[in-house]
Amino acid sequence: MAQALGDDLVLPSELQDDSSSLGSDSELSGPSPYRQADRYGFIGGNSAEPGPGQPPADLIRQREMKWVEMTSHWEKTMSRRYKKVKIQCRKGIPSALRARCWPLLCGAQVCQKNNPGTYQELAVAPGDPQWMETIGRDLHRQFPLHEMFVSPQGHGQQGLLQVLKAYTLYRPEQGYCQAQGPVAAVLLMHLPPEEAFWCLVQICEVYLPGYYGPHMEAVQLDAEVFMALLRRLLPRVYKHLQQVGVGPLLYLPEWFLCLFTRSLPFPTVLRIWDAFLSEGAKVLFRVGLTLMRLALGSVEQRTACPGLLETLGALRAIPTTQLQEEAFMSQVHSVALSERDLQREIRIQLAQLPKSSPGPAPLPQARLSGAQAIFESQQLAGVRGSTKPEIPRIVVQPPEEPRPPRRKPQTRGKTFHGLLTRARGPPIEGPSRSHRGSTSFLDTRF
Repeated sequence: MAQALGDDLVLPSELQDDSSSLGSDSELSGPSPYRQADRYGFIGGNSAEPGPGQPPADLIRQREMKWVEMTSHWEKTMSRRYKKVKIQCRKGIPSALRARCWPLLCGAQVCQKNNPGTYQELAVAPGDPQWMETIGRDLHRQFPLHEMFVSPQGHGQQGLLQVLKAYTLYRPEQGYCQAQGPVAAVLLMHLPPEEAFWCLVQICEVYLPGYYGPHMEAVQLDAEVFMALLRRLLPRVYKHLQQVGVGPLLYLPEWFLCLFTRSLPFPTVLRIWDAFLSEGAKVLFRVGLTLMRLALGSVEQRTACPGLLETLGALRAIPTTQLQEEAFMSQVHSVALSERDLQREIRIQLAQLPKSSPGPAPLPQARLSGAQAIFESQQLAGVRGSTKPEIPRIVVQPPEEPRPPRRKPQTRGKTFHGLLTRARGPPIEGPSRSHRGSTSFLDTRF
């Protein structure tokens, strides 16, 4: 699978667009001194001010207060109010709180707590020379116009080297994948290296298992799933791609493996990540379907792309005005694709995969569908792994001894004289009744 994709397909430097958040390899000599960084840290970027459709400052403050309140009682929030968390993630996590929210959403904070000192040991350990050489060649390609990654000796590139090396030591059977570079770089823009490492672990092993291994078996499965969804939701676009010979492996790995960091404006990428960490891989399919509709949705657009190269160019040349985060994410969340629909299509395509495919079979059941499933899984693992599990005590009260039933006086075969004699005898101990042992009552009746 990795050979089919090619070594440079995951991160093709010649396909980078100047309008993206990455810049190009021709600018590696460094930016001009007079160029300033925008609010995301990109030198010479156009995001110095909020774009159109951005919420006002007072609304951002209200959202910040909501996130502070939710994260202060995270277990209670996830147990009882996850729907509110999902809604707030769709609106966008405030920039000031992403460093606090992302590790909570993906479960990295629990992993770090359960593995104290693990990252420090991996960071100081010598890495595999093969992987270290490959990682070193890729460092300068990750966001070369961001102020963190401009200098080879800066804390950005050095931190990226340590995080990627630590993952190759943590999962030596997986090794290093080029697409992990931009993912780890975005995490380092918001988080310290240790937290970024555990977030990377969660993305590679929980959100997208089978994506970054040597065989990339899950990428092939999701490519077939994406085409099936495209055939159902955008049949004309699907027919056009079939006619011009554009297969999903020509564009989908760059989208999904890199989590759209190489394809969309950076503010939109952050909004996609907010939703992705909350709702899982379903968001990636929704974003991909939205890009297909924006690039090839109309008859005029498909007519202007008579061949393979023109179609691929159209997928990479969507006007930036259509990719502004507010309007774009509104279209993403309106795509008619539920988690149930996605799982059903995954089962169908998994059954149709050839049994003779090289490499291990995809394991879609290892993928968890977002923050809620991860939270529940970690809660269950914490209960099973605790040394002294708290067993609920069940107190059983012993049953009360049954009282003997009250017997009626046996009058059968007895004379009235005996009854009268017994009634006129000494009083019976116990509570007295008005008619029992009353002479006047018996005299009157008989």
